[in-house]
Amino acid sequence: MSKPKVFIDGEAGTTGLQIRGRLLGRDDLELLSIDPAKRKDEAERKRLINEADVAILCLHDDVAKATVGLVENPQTRILDASSAHRVAEGWVYGFPEMSPAQPEQIRRARFVSNPGCYPTGAIGLLRPLVDAGLLPHDFAASVQGTSGYSGGGRQLIEAMEGRGEHRLAGDYRAYGLELTHKHVAEMTRYSRLAHEPIFTPAVGRFAQGMLIVIPVHLWALSRRVKAAELHAALAEHYRGRRFVTVMPLETYGAHNPVLDPQTLNGTNRMELFVYTNPQREQALLIARFDNLGKGASGAAVQNLDLMLGLEGERSYEYFGD
Repeated sequence: MSKPKVFIDGEAGTTGLQIRGRLLGRDDLELLSIDPAKRKDEAERKRLINEADVAILCLHDDVAKATVGLVENPQTRILDASSAHRVAEGWVYGFPEMSPAQPEQIRRARFVSNPGCYPTGAIGLLRPLVDAGLLPHDFAASVQGTSGYSGGGRQLIEAMEGRGEHRLAGDYRAYGLELTHKHVAEMTRYSRLAHEPIFTPAVGRFAQGMLIVIPVHLWALSRRVKAAELHAALAEHYRGRRFVTVMPLETYGAHNPVLDPQTLNGTNRMELFVYTNPQREQALLIARFDNLGKGASGAAVQNLDLMLGLEGERSYEYFGD
């Protein structure tokens, strides 16, 4: 029986390299690779895409949209790691843990859109609580995200590493201040929110890792929910899920917790936390994961295996150089 063929279109970029690194040593699939001299040769890219069982697009949004038009083989399936198709009709959202039905939808889909890094944490926290009725659909969400710089492309990587003409001073940069970030659409749709959240992203001078923080004024909810209920709903939703772990409830006064965004680097894991101050009736919902792992390439490999029926006990860790 022949092995399924996989082509990574854009394998020289950060996401493509990380996907390839996670597939190194796999003997249950065949990786197709383009001659570096032909990376911009549309005819050669088209040939490889249509030869593949699954083509993974690690491209800019406009190029990803155009590339889908190159598919002529009705058996070729597309896994798009760009943001081009995350809220597009006919595409399945590739977040397997989002709902009980999601893994099967991904298995059957011809077109799968890999989630964004920030939305993975935000949706991972909000969707189970909205589905459980603990947060209302009209919840006024504020999503604060801090990411390593590796997800920002070549210019940002050079800037944060002090190289090239785009060098930056300082160790931290807030952006997206015009409140129109492209990730907001998928956060809103898949969290099942009636209104767009306020999303405030920031990048730090560390290569990989991510924290997503969503504050909740418990006293402001029409139903006076306790933090323990939020924690219990998350724990129930992710019970038995291999890649998402709900950490113990953290109550003010027990100790002075500190979270390092880099703890899960190189893995496909995500940890969810609920911190609370009962006296103030406030809570923090926090997600921690690797922005290039569960936030990008690790999730892509997880989706690839679902699409090919190759799920197993592999680690999904990054084994690249």
